[in-house]
Amino acid sequence: MSKRLPILGLLVLAGLGFWYFDLGQYLTLEYFSEQRLQWSQAIEQNPWSSTAIFFAIYVAVTGLSLPGAAVMTLVAGALFGLVWGTILVSFASTLGATLAFAVSRFILRDSVQAKFGEQLKSINEGINKDGAFYLFTLRLIPVFPFFLINLLMGLTPIRTLTFFLVSQLGMLPGTIVYVLAGTQISQVSEFSPSAILTPGLIGSFVLLGIFPWLAKGLVGFIKRQQVYRGWAKPKSFDYNLLVIGAGAAGLVTSYIGAAVKARVGLIERHKMGGDCLNTGCVPSKALLRSAKINHYIQQAGQYGLKHGSVEVDFPAVMARVHEIIRTIEPHDSVERYTDLGVECLQGQAKLTSPYEVELNGKPLTAKNIVIASGARPFVPPIPGLDEVNWYSSDTIWMLEEKPSRLLVLGGGPIGCELTQAFRRLGCQVAQVDMSERLMPREDPDVSEVIHQRWQEEGIELFLGHKAVRFEKQGDRQALVVEKQGEQQRIEFDAVLLAVGRKANTDGLGLETLGIDTTDRGTVEVNEFLQTKYPNILACGDVAGPYQFTHTAAHQAWYASVNALFGRLKKFKVDYRVIPWATFTDPEVARVGLSEQEADKQGIAYEVTKYGIDDLDRAIADSEAHGFVKVLTVPGKDKILGVTIVGYHAGELIAEYVTAMKYGLGLNKILGTIHIYPTLSEANKYAAGEWKRAHVSESVLTWLERFHRWMRS
Repeated sequence: MSKRLPILGLLVLAGLGFWYFDLGQYLTLEYFSEQRLQWSQAIEQNPWSSTAIFFAIYVAVTGLSLPGAAVMTLVAGALFGLVWGTILVSFASTLGATLAFAVSRFILRDSVQAKFGEQLKSINEGINKDGAFYLFTLRLIPVFPFFLINLLMGLTPIRTLTFFLVSQLGMLPGTIVYVLAGTQISQVSEFSPSAILTPGLIGSFVLLGIFPWLAKGLVGFIKRQQVYRGWAKPKSFDYNLLVIGAGAAGLVTSYIGAAVKARVGLIERHKMGGDCLNTGCVPSKALLRSAKINHYIQQAGQYGLKHGSVEVDFPAVMARVHEIIRTIEPHDSVERYTDLGVECLQGQAKLTSPYEVELNGKPLTAKNIVIASGARPFVPPIPGLDEVNWYSSDTIWMLEEKPSRLLVLGGGPIGCELTQAFRRLGCQVAQVDMSERLMPREDPDVSEVIHQRWQEEGIELFLGHKAVRFEKQGDRQALVVEKQGEQQRIEFDAVLLAVGRKANTDGLGLETLGIDTTDRGTVEVNEFLQTKYPNILACGDVAGPYQFTHTAAHQAWYASVNALFGRLKKFKVDYRVIPWATFTDPEVARVGLSEQEADKQGIAYEVTKYGIDDLDRAIADSEAHGFVKVLTVPGKDKILGVTIVGYHAGELIAEYVTAMKYGLGLNKILGTIHIYPTLSEANKYAAGEWKRAHVSESVLTWLERFHRWMRS
């Protein structure tokens, strides 16, 4: 930082000098009007030195981000004419902009990137990939003033030479029009807007207004031509929209496409409904329900009921799970979607061109293609795994006999839900995770509540343990784990792998088309869910960044609309308010920021917490546990994030999702009538806790005095 101080000091002195000596008075059209004759004579007598002085002043003004560049551009046209004025301003403005860019980079970039690197990560990635295009667009359509663009670009990783060249090209159209305006000044004796605004000049400004859009369209056209070069475009297409994958994302995409009368093809290689129906949300919630009912029966005494003898019929429990899947299946069936106008196709899809998909050896052409192939459980490469009896969240539903001892590898949402379910169905369960706490994506106070419940229910925990290898000796199976250099064996009858999910990108032909994947293994898409080919989009688990059914459906709207109507209007996918829940008992639901995320991102916040053990309905239901935690902007009721731990937290969070979506604060929630006695009152009481913490003590003091006076 010491090396930067002298330059920073000089910049501060230059700025103070500019304002103190009122140098801005010399950079106005009024001043030029007064001095025009003298300046013109000076240029005639000393053309080279006068030009050099003007050039240097222009560079200094733009380099120091001082006001006056626009006026100097007009003056350049008046003094030097259209050709020389344009050349002078073009190079001087670019040189000055690059100087401001370099100073910003030297003084600020390292400290800004160090402090806000995580928040700037996506911006840096975008600049590395398409920085030249972004800069060119900003120069053509200045959403921000040019001096701000110079300074902000200095904080990014864009190369200096790229910045110079793109700025030179991007500012040229505007420079020409402004210099042309300046030439009109030299042709009038009286300086006034009416004298300057000739029909030619007005036409030039109209051209300047529409040029950015024309240029942007041209740039987009050129990019598309480059991307599609070498691929033959069919004269006609079999489908308007071809969707790969019939999970939540693919079904909703197809539904929307058919609803607007597009011809839609939906390809599924396995079962309609995807993971959510067949191996995920539906079967897991059915299993959790059976487990909770058994748990309630076991706890009947606390409800004043005599405890009877209950035996878990595990095959019957699993039969119920599959019956529920069959009951819901018609919602996602081939018959239903065929009736909606979707052509349902079976088989493995493979992209062979930006417009063609090969299915069972047959080529299908489509104007637009949406990849919605979902994800699958990640199988860790642990030595000895193939020798033991292991299941994933996809295959655990094939169990017909209850395992006496179940080992769950993974402490995230899936691992925690199934750990508790099998424990409540009578299994001895051990859970292993490398993290030091359960559900590490949530705040520590959330993990503590779940940890305590696990201990109460007799679940054996091995946190902070690394899985080293599996061993099998005869009928005995075990996992060897290690913590702080010490190893121990955990014996089991079956092991459930719940260590994350991996996007289904294999066999899709992405490498043939050069479609990239991210470091998370998902298909790389832009903010419109488009891949490198604008007509090929991706949504759902295969695209990320969230792997929730409701997020997949949310993305599907953007994918279908952008695919079918993107030439007219595109929509950036909105991730501002994404809720989720883990259906353990107690449930954990969240929307927006957690404390640990806010701390990591350097976002200031206040915490308001309401304990649900104080809620009348929760007490009446013997569910008096958990809390509502709200993060707000300091001193304001604007909600940054909410975490709810407790009975039906997944339902309670909806009020906060709505509030965040539509910008409603805690005062609005506090002012909303909630039925008594309900669990939803917890939301109102949390808002009340915030209100009490923000009551002005001075106002209360004056109110006390007022009421004392009223009694006298």
